[in-house]
Amino acid sequence: MRAFVLSTFLALSAALPATAQEPSPTPFKFTTGLYHLSGGGLPSEWTLDLNLRYTSSWGNAWVGWFRAPHEDMQQARAGWDRTFTLGVLQVQPSLQIASGGFRGGSLYAEAGDDWYLGAGLGRTNLRPYVNLNFDPNDAWTLAAGRRWADHQSLGLLLVGDNRQNPDQRHLHLVWRKPLAGDQRLTLDLLAKRGLVDGTLVRRLGATVGYDWAHHFVRLAWDPKVNFSPQDMLRLSGGLRF
Repeated sequence: MRAFVLSTFLALSAALPATAQEPSPTPFKFTTGLYHLSGGGLPSEWTLDLNLRYTSSWGNAWVGWFRAPHEDMQQARAGWDRTFTLGVLQVQPSLQIASGGFRGGSLYAEAGDDWYLGAGLGRTNLRPYVNLNFDPNDAWTLAAGRRWADHQSLGLLLVGDNRQNPDQRHLHLVWRKPLAGDQRLTLDLLAKRGLVDGTLVRRLGATVGYDWAHHFVRLAWDPKVNFSPQDMLRLSGGLRF
């Protein structure tokens, strides 16, 4: 199944016409994240996450590095995604690799302009992987929402594990509001449900983000992160250049 999915991504990349993209005046995005883990009867610790993304006519490519000093764990990663047009659909394949032998990919398709519907599927080889969104990786995705002419948007995103932990669900409600001076406010409300050490838990989390023309900051609260016993507070920021 993994080989089939990954080969499908590569075939789509070669076969589909690329969506027209304007050259970006700031093609690079560099993000530094500080994550604090606490609770669950485990030691508290701070972890560091660095990520550099480059956007071009070939899509988005990125490299990253994560370190958890207390666990003496670190991981380097790289990935790619690109959006293609296929009739009324916008199709986005992605590929990810990371140290420790991780390999993964995803495929997402969306239809609609003002109102939209989307669905996706992700698969990995089940090796450990630290990503930037903290949603399940081996999962299906359903999305729906509304976009306005002023670039304001409101969307629902449901992510459900469909491999090792089919009880785990993340439901996101994401609102983006452009402001004066190339600024933007983003609010992401999270409702999660799933088993943690055999106990069904339901928790609420949230992310607040603010963007300026060339830099940004994010603050997130993620209880029972990755459906573990611990809670995570994430502070991240960066710049575009």
